[in-house]
Amino acid sequence: MPVHERDYAPLAVALNNVGGNRAQRMRSFADAMWRFYKDHGVSWVGFYLLEDVPGDEPPGGEQQMVLGPSRDKPACSPIQMHGACGMSCLKQRAIIVSDVSNLGPNYIACDPRDRSEIILPLFDENANAYGVLDIDSFDRNAFGEDDARQLKRLLESTAICWPTPWVQPLYY
Repeated sequence: MPVHERDYAPLAVALNNVGGNRAQRMRSFADAMWRFYKDHGVSWVGFYLLEDVPGDEPPGGEQQMVLGPSRDKPACSPIQMHGACGMSCLKQRAIIVSDVSNLGPNYIACDPRDRSEIILPLFDENANAYGVLDIDSFDRNAFGEDDARQLKRLLESTAICWPTPWVQPLYY
């Protein structure tokens, strides 16, 4: 069970009828998530977007993830696909990391104080993953499946993520 039980109703209300293009909706989501949960186990929130590595020949070239809208401290960018964010995007599944030390060399540490995180893939209208929502915490076991389900619904309701069937998260 996660150490933080979050009520996502305030976030849902804040995001009701959020408008603009996808980048503006992501910005609104990150800002609202930070405002409501920075004192409830969230140390950072942001989006990473998939892009081809410059110089590679698509299709089939190497890919990386670049930072999109985020709060509230600097983050690594670009990041390679071997980390938790890249794995979530490639496997097209949410990842719940109860303790980042479980990831071993696959953990990309932007803040050495982070102890857990949750990552949700973002899908376009063709059901292709184009990025992820990444939320970090200084606490171990800060996130659970209920967080993943509720965040997925909010990402879909704001049209940041196209609706897709629920798939059980991967746990680390």
